[in-house]
Amino acid sequence: MALDTTAKQDIIKKYAQGKGDTGSPEVQAALLSEKITKLAEHLKIHKKDNHSRRGLISMVSKRRRLLYYLQKKDLKRYKDIAKKLGLSK
Repeated sequence: MALDTTAKQDIIKKYAQGKGDTGSPEVQAALLSEKITKLAEHLKIHKKDNHSRRGLISMVSKRRRLLYYLQKKDLKRYKDIAKKLGLSK
């Protein structure tokens, strides 16, 4: 369920603020969003996998905290990333 390196590098290139940027909230939220979609697909097939479900819930909360931080720091960047990721807020 982990992301392969090429997919991860593509996401980093797409959402990075500058060259070598891997730690910005945008990149972290985008990587988490990709992991969340993969895990959600896994859970559609394996409905009783409660250990993975717990991991999914923790990833969703971590993404929510990152986006909340970004919303407090810079509202424009928050709105841009929310729109790019297709999030409801």
